[in-house]
Amino acid sequence: MPLIEVTIAEGRTPEQIRSMMSEVHLAVLRTVDTQPHHIRVIVREVPRSHWATGDLTLTEMDAARTDVPPTQE
Repeated sequence: MPLIEVTIAEGRTPEQIRSMMSEVHLAVLRTVDTQPHHIRVIVREVPRSHWATGDLTLTEMDAARTDVPPTQE
């Protein structure tokens, strides 16, 4: 039985999460010899303040992006 676990930062809508689960399910069904009812998909949402890349949390990266003034031409 395939078990697929997806970890993603919070911030997606329930519809986006559901769509992703469906797409993952279909990809496994196409590529692995199994029955649809054997496929398990688990989505774990992590708070953006609990996910760091390069010693910056996603929350800090979000804030830095909004602090940058737009360029003027």
